[in-house]
Amino acid sequence: MEEKKKVIIDFMNEQGYVPMKAKGIAYVLGVKKQEYNEFQNFLTELEDEYKIVKNKKGKYRLNDENFMEGTYRKNSKGFGFVKIENEEDEIYVSKENSMNALNGDKVIVKILQEKEKGKSMEGKIVKIRIHEKDTVVGTFQNNKNFGFVVPDDKSFGTDIFISKNNFGKARNNHKVLVKIIKYPEKGKNAEGKVIEVIGGVNEAGVDMLSLIKEYSLPSKFPDEVIKEAKAKGNKINPKHIKNRVDLRDNIIFTIDGEDAKDLDDAVRVERLENGNYILDVHIADVSHYVAQDSLLDKEAYIRGTSIYMLGRVIPMLPRELSNGICSLNEEEDRFTLSCSMEINPKGEVVDSRVYKAIIKVTKRMDYKTVQKIIERSDKNVLKEYEQYIDEFDKMKELAEILKQRRLNQGYLNLDIPESKIELDIDGWAIDVKKYETSFSNEIIEQFMLTANETIAEKFYWLEAPFIYRVHENPDMDKVQEANKFLYNLKLKIKANKDSIHPKAFAQVLDEVRGKPEEKVVSNLLLRTLKLARYEDKNSGHFGIASKYYCHFTSPIRRYPDLFIHRIISEYLDKNYNVSNDFISEEKLRAKKAAENSSEREKVATLVEREAEKIKKAEYMEKHIGEEYSGIVSGITSFGMFVELENTVEGLVRFDDLGDEYFILDEDRKRLIGEHTKKTYNIGDRVRIKVKNSSKILRQIDFQIT
Repeated sequence: MEEKKKVIIDFMNEQGYVPMKAKGIAYVLGVKKQEYNEFQNFLTELEDEYKIVKNKKGKYRLNDENFMEGTYRKNSKGFGFVKIENEEDEIYVSKENSMNALNGDKVIVKILQEKEKGKSMEGKIVKIRIHEKDTVVGTFQNNKNFGFVVPDDKSFGTDIFISKNNFGKARNNHKVLVKIIKYPEKGKNAEGKVIEVIGGVNEAGVDMLSLIKEYSLPSKFPDEVIKEAKAKGNKINPKHIKNRVDLRDNIIFTIDGEDAKDLDDAVRVERLENGNYILDVHIADVSHYVAQDSLLDKEAYIRGTSIYMLGRVIPMLPRELSNGICSLNEEEDRFTLSCSMEINPKGEVVDSRVYKAIIKVTKRMDYKTVQKIIERSDKNVLKEYEQYIDEFDKMKELAEILKQRRLNQGYLNLDIPESKIELDIDGWAIDVKKYETSFSNEIIEQFMLTANETIAEKFYWLEAPFIYRVHENPDMDKVQEANKFLYNLKLKIKANKDSIHPKAFAQVLDEVRGKPEEKVVSNLLLRTLKLARYEDKNSGHFGIASKYYCHFTSPIRRYPDLFIHRIISEYLDKNYNVSNDFISEEKLRAKKAAENSSEREKVATLVEREAEKIKKAEYMEKHIGEEYSGIVSGITSFGMFVELENTVEGLVRFDDLGDEYFILDEDRKRLIGEHTKKTYNIGDRVRIKVKNSSKILRQIDFQIT
């Protein structure tokens, strides 16, 4: 359809084109009689998209005004930005020019002002093409004869009016799911109907359930999908061992977090007499059980990824598979798709082999235990695993070599601590702290990175239909903005106007390693980078300084991994002599699957971030009035953000900075006191008191002490 519309646009764009009626255009383009109605629909759609216009005589021409289609992202203050697909810069839209568009709506925007130095492109929404949401989650407020629902999404843009007839079973302060029956217009609120009561705002579990409803997440598997999963059984079929490499006698380990249940990777390292290493990475052969276009596959495609919501997982595959026959459980025969790599002492992969195998994991290890072994820090652990100590020493040795090679190439070792939020049995937040990692985590990370690169490079040169993990070079304007702040720290990202190398970022990180400003600089560089995404074309990965990269190692929880497993499996089964029909068909699938997986990943990231915000705010509700030391992590036009040692971040508004009026220095990202010239810079250590915290608003407020 888009291709046919492009033909019309290209025709009107020709130098000799003069405005013509529909029949004239159809005649020139050779539109058949039976296709004419469809052709007219294309013209109507192009009009709706503001790409062409029709004059009073019914003749069509290209629209000479600048209109673009994109997704509106609304700020809680009323203004917003329109994101155009595959464009880095967003278009600013004032409240007056927003046409009451809601957060997430697909809109047509007219460009009022092109981008200028230091200023965003500005536009006016002229049409709302598609409302992104027709249901909203929020808190019901009963006013006897009518009610309102206050959306959990503060950027939604409007409270929702509920007439008494549409209350359903909702009571005051209930979390509810509302169906929108009338969208906002001319200053009036949206109107809705309560279609589901989720529970009271203070009931255990309602917060996470509300998130699931808010983002329309598929929290339950259809019965027929579960039935298909159960039919796979919990033991391998001996008939399928044929043509697999039998490695059940090899010493092989899984290394994961203590509470992990879906174990999809196992490893082994061997030293060779020539000084090289053999690294075996065995990945659960999920594609053996999840056939293309099966019910399991279709459900996995819809979900795209597993979502981890603090004590609650929305898995991509049913647990009958993810925790059962696909999980590389200790002492269980399991099928794998495996990659063996010979690596020299410089960390270079000098040879590799991909094959199907059957393995039996020797021991299920966790990061803490492995760390105790390689540190020799626990006599009891060393005694228990005495016969395997050399195995873990070899892993540590190789991982250090691989990491050093990456660092030499410009690998961005962004040391940004994650949060560990502890919940009680009912799901209430009882502690928030940094998630502690050790070199044992690094061992698995380096091994998986190496396998992902090896697989991506191999199938790139085979010109196979594939899904790559792509991370493009950062936008140079953003690099220049970052350098304005880094100038204060006597730092600079070195780049010319046309290109930049990952080493330029890595060098800045090296200079701040171990210093108080390390975390702030790491966060700044992270925000300067583009988002990684899935593509059917390879264009390298800037963040890990790699020419070839894909996701191969987590097919239980990521659809792109499952997709490329099927491709690899076909190539292995056909001894790399696959048909042209297979390649053509799978290239089309790869493009669609990459786009869908990128979108599902965005949703998963957003949901996981919101879940963290809710639980951090819930935890801090019990600590209002308490004082903490923190680091200034962000400066904005409405105050500054401060992050505590436990990773909780709160906002200090201008009113809570003390008696003095502060001025924002935009370029240097700092606040300056009007009279005393007291300054607050990103990275400064400050003392704060918790002023307020609200899990409903997902917001924490601090004040300077």
